Amino acid sequence: MSRESDPELPEDASLPGTLPEPLRAELIAFRRDLHMHPELGNQEFRTTAALKARLEKAGLEPRVLSTGTGLICDVGTSGGARSSDKGDGRRSGDTRPMLALRADIDALPIPDTKTGVPYRSTVPDRAHACGHDIHTTIVLGAGLVLAELDRQGLLPHPVRLIFQPAEEVLPGGAADAIEGGVLEGVGRIIGVHCDPRVDVGRIGLRAGPITSACDRLEVTLDGPGGHTARPHLTTDLVTAAAKVATEVPALLARRVDARWGLAVTWGRLVAGHACNVIPQHAELSGTVRCLDLAAWREAPDLVHAAIDEVAGMYRAKSVINYVRGVPPVVNDPGTIELLAAAMAGRRGSYAIEDTEQSLGGEDFSWYLEHVPGAMARLGVRTPGDTRRLDLHRGDFDADEEAITVGVELFTAAALLDGNRS
Repeated sequence: MSRESDPELPEDASLPGTLPEPLRAELIAFRRDLHMHPELGNQEFRTTAALKARLEKAGLEPRVLSTGTGLICDVGTSGGARSSDKGDGRRSGDTRPMLALRADIDALPIPDTKTGVPYRSTVPDRAHACGHDIHTTIVLGAGLVLAELDRQGLLPHPVRLIFQPAEEVLPGGAADAIEGGVLEGVGRIIGVHCDPRVDVGRIGLRAGPITSACDRLEVTLDGPGGHTARPHLTTDLVTAAAKVATEVPALLARRVDARWGLAVTWGRLVAGHACNVIPQHAELSGTVRCLDLAAWREAPDLVHAAIDEVAGMYRAKSVINYVRGVPPVVNDPGTIELLAAAMAGRRGSYAIEDTEQSLGGEDFSWYLEHVPGAMARLGVRTPGDTRRLDLHRGDFDADEEAITVGVELFTAAALLDGNRS
């Protein structure tokens, strides 16, 4: 996937659509404002309003999603200096579906613990600790740059911006957005996700699965309790819960192909109130992650059977709430080639690295059930920074140069995709 090997990007190619300094400064300020005012899934009213206002200022026509938060906006449907609009997001004589650029706009319910920065969250127990503020700003910036190219007659094909709410809320806001029609007229979709393990100025690419499926699992165990002096007269739910917590993952590891990467991990176990009373009720909750799409479809039955079997050994009645989350993100190889060509055109092929599959879940996967596309990992680590920052932590932050990298990656991808026959 080198620049030299891409026939659509000659060595002397000069792609328009780089980020001018005044807009770069504006986007950094926009990102910081989002970071200071994080909003949870389906509550992103302020964020939606800020995006709508800025896009309208640029002469665009954003449409708020029917859920009340999030929006889409088509760029290039005016035809610029080229041709007239057909009214469906395509120019006259151009029947090709659009490329979509996707951002997620919600934050996490955790406190912002960063120090020494002026843009810490002002909302208690809310933080942009996954980089969604960066993603959002990148798609906004790309839209503004592409709109200017369109006015100059340099945008070869319309592009759709998707600002999606509720990525962190299973089964993900993408499903609602798709039901609301965000993919109508779209033939390919791309996105990025911040990666604090990758230096800013670089992206990580992988064809095929790049994230894991992720489901939520809630289990209740019930049985007659009693005195800890006479456990034989009870269903010892504390022991039963402990066995479910330890033996179910072990049992699944021997019942499924190890290459499936099926993993049950518990995050909560609650049982009892007094040291000398065996309780009548216990609860466990956790996640089920899976690397393989076909295996993900089988996971609920496998997990149900394992829990019932272990709980039954200890005479506990189990009730299982298996909440479907998201399938794996499976990157389309052709879209990976497009992203590689775009990044090589902007920064050179040395700025591209291979990346591994993650056990994290991402509802971008729902889009890929309908159209081909790909997600890239966007480097956000300042070179030389030795801290081991991670996502979903209150101290997470990103090098803001990543905004420039993301905008220029997306604009290059839009130009190259639009010039394809």
